[in-house]
Amino acid sequence: MKNELSNLCDDEEINQKTEIFKAIADPTRLQILYLLKFKDLYVCEVMEVLNKPQSTISHHLNVLKNVGLIKSSKEGIWICYGLKNPDIILLMDNFCEPVQDNRLGLSLGGGGCCG
Repeated sequence: MKNELSNLCDDEEINQKTEIFKAIADPTRLQILYLLKFKDLYVCEVMEVLNKPQSTISHHLNVLKNVGLIKSSKEGIWICYGLKNPDIILLMDNFCEPVQDNRLGLSLGGGGCCG
């Protein structure tokens, strides 16, 4: 069984996937991802919607960027953030749907919690 696991994924790949799951396990970071589903946003816009301080939002944006879920672009003195791959929201919703169906008797219906 150990050989089969080592043939599927190496330790580095497992660690990368673990970091992605850790990043999306935080409610604030999930909210940020859902916000970025609609359009690219500046830090101040995310702060306003989530009603959180700049340091908190910047920290969460950094975590999401470090695992490759979001991208940033500098526009003058401002930094704009967006989803690296917009399909990530659909993938997350599809991943959670069977679990929610089984555990809670609920379905996201493809729209997600924010869709």
